This record gives sequence, structure tokens and C-alpha cells, in this order.
Amino acid sequence: MRDYIHVCDLARAHVLALQYLLDRGETIALNLGGGRGVSVRQVIDTVRTVTGRNVLARGAPRRSGDPSILVADATKAREVLGWVPECSNLATIVSDAWHWHRKRFSKQTPEIV
Repeated sequence: MRDYIHVCDLARAHVLALQYLLDRGETIALNLGGGRGVSVRQVIDTVRTVTGRNVLARGAPRRSGDPSILVADATKAREVLGWVPECSNLATIVSDAWHWHRKRFSKQTPEIV
């Protein structure tokens, strides 16, 4: 289980952090995330649904030392910066990434269109 956030939410957090530093000058460390985990299987299923394509996947054991759950507590980011993820649901993340990929690479590899 991992906690994914949309690149736009990440960028907005960075802008808010820069504004915070310019206003107060205090260096801080913050976690960013939606506070809920998503499994690899959920990611694969969402990619299949959003893209309408079959995604080949095979199960494998977890890598040594890899935590089973990694979910961020973004409470401090909300309190200090006023940041909350706005577009970090998995379907939006995958849909936007798929749209970007198709726009960027469709002329080079037409089979992905």
C-alpha cells in the first residue's frame, strides 16, 4: 500500500512552501499525501479501466526491507501551509498521466493511441 498524490498537488505544495519561506523564513519538513493507501492491484485495475487496455501483471513477493504500508500523514502541511490534495484520487492521477503520455508520445509510437 502506497499513498499517491497528483503532480499538480505536489507542485501546489511546493509553491505554498516557497510562499511560507518568503513570508516567515523558517525552514520546515512536511509530509505530503492523501492519508490513504492504494495497493499495486488497485493501480493496475485503475490503469486498465482508465486506458481501456489490458495491463499484463504478475504477482511477486515484496522486496526485502520494503514496508507493507507507506502512507503519509499530511496534518502538518494542512496546518502550516493550508495544503490539502485536491486532485489526488487514483483515477484522476492515472487519467492525467495517460493523457500526458498519449499527447507526448503518440506521434512517436502510434500503437499507444
